[in-house]
Amino acid sequence: MPAHEHFDHDDEFAPARDDDFADRPSKTRLKKEMHDLQALGKELIEMPDARLTALGMPEFLLDALLQLKRTRSHEGRRRQWQYVGKLMRRVDAEPLREAVASFKVPGARETLALHTAERWRERLLAEDDALTQWMAEHPDTDAQSLRTLIRNTRKEQLAAAAAQPHDGVIERKGRAYRDLFQRIKSALEAAAKADEQAAALDDGDDEEDDDE
Repeated sequence: MPAHEHFDHDDEFAPARDDDFADRPSKTRLKKEMHDLQALGKELIEMPDARLTALGMPEFLLDALLQLKRTRSHEGRRRQWQYVGKLMRRVDAEPLREAVASFKVPGARETLALHTAERWRERLLAEDDALTQWMAEHPDTDAQSLRTLIRNTRKEQLAAAAAQPHDGVIERKGRAYRDLFQRIKSALEAAAKADEQAAALDDGDDEEDDDE
């Protein structure tokens, strides 16, 4: 063996030093994190579907939570809970905690609802495919009427850009722009109310089953 190649086999089997485990989370901390995620998961599934969707979480987690809400059998819910728990360990839970907390505060909840409507308005104006997604999530919407409103708002924006003042400020908040926001906001509110009513009915059914 060349002189410059040297292997110390004793090092390979040497006991691990304390600092080798310094960065590893303790069992106590891992257990606490698991319980915190379980508590967060319970708060998430208590939210209406429309509000849950508005949180902007990864689609794989959203789908799993919605499936959990639809699952009725005890064994099915147990398995789905385990699956949701694994998925939640793959995402940053802090933004979800903040969003859940904001829904508990009426003022913050309304603010978030307004921001959701604003984001939808900007998407519908900027992306042609956004209308398809909107209709998939809100099938009761009058598609032709919404499409016309989007087209009129775009025309307003083009007219405002053509008449742009020298200071570079574009006034684009015309009537169609405001009407589009109100149409979106009303649809989101109706969806949230329908989800709350459905959740209330489900809770009533569960109570009747327990009484039996």
